[in-house]
Amino acid sequence: MKIYRFRHDGRIFYGVLKDKDLLPVEGSIFGGFTTGLRPVPIGEVTILPPVEPSKIVGVGRNYLEHSRELGNAVPAEPLLFLKPPTAVSGPNGQIVYPAASLRLDYEGELAVVIGREAHGLAEDADPAAYILGYTCINDVTARDLQSKDVQFTRSKSFDTFAPLGPCIATGLDPADLAVKTFLNGKLRQSSSTRHLIFSVPFLVRFISRIMTLCPGDIIATGTPAGVGPMEPGDRVDVQIEGIGTLSSTVVRGG
Repeated sequence: MKIYRFRHDGRIFYGVLKDKDLLPVEGSIFGGFTTGLRPVPIGEVTILPPVEPSKIVGVGRNYLEHSRELGNAVPAEPLLFLKPPTAVSGPNGQIVYPAASLRLDYEGELAVVIGREAHGLAEDADPAAYILGYTCINDVTARDLQSKDVQFTRSKSFDTFAPLGPCIATGLDPADLAVKTFLNGKLRQSSSTRHLIFSVPFLVRFISRIMTLCPGDIIATGTPAGVGPMEPGDRVDVQIEGIGTLSSTVVRGG
């Protein structure tokens, strides 16, 4: 099932995709819900970010080849950082290139969407019970600021630095999903989640023992090798098997 968040006739809805229509959700996507009987053609709506997270938990250097391409050691434990909810932008939106940076990189990633509160999960807990589904995220990074600051906060946190979408795909097995990123139509990143150093179930349990994960929160699971710079006017497409394509255009900021 693919769940979209969208605007139609001035109102915001969730809807389940059926063929080329969206069936509006009645109830909460984080609880029991049904779908309405009046379909809305997907071509007549504005697709929004699929959730409004209270936080985005990023995982750095979670693919071996990406760690190597940046000259970093492979972490013994997940390397975590946070992106603020104000960084979220939607499908077919803009990535604003800030004047403070001289190099802006794309980082296509699988994003976990938390479905119910997870706190202090034991090693034998089933993380799948706490996951609503999966979406695409572009963990946009001001690479020069990351190198300058050492820690990640400023380089990861500008407005529009977390394009998210286009939908929440449920029922996927995250163990082996193809992850690809295209820059202006040219393939730049291509890997599979089977190459994650720390798996999705491990990450959910690990992070839940540090901070409470709330419904709608996002875990960005890490990016494969092939990261590179973007320039104003570029188009970036993050494509993940079973989910779809998240597209963004880079524009010059003030």
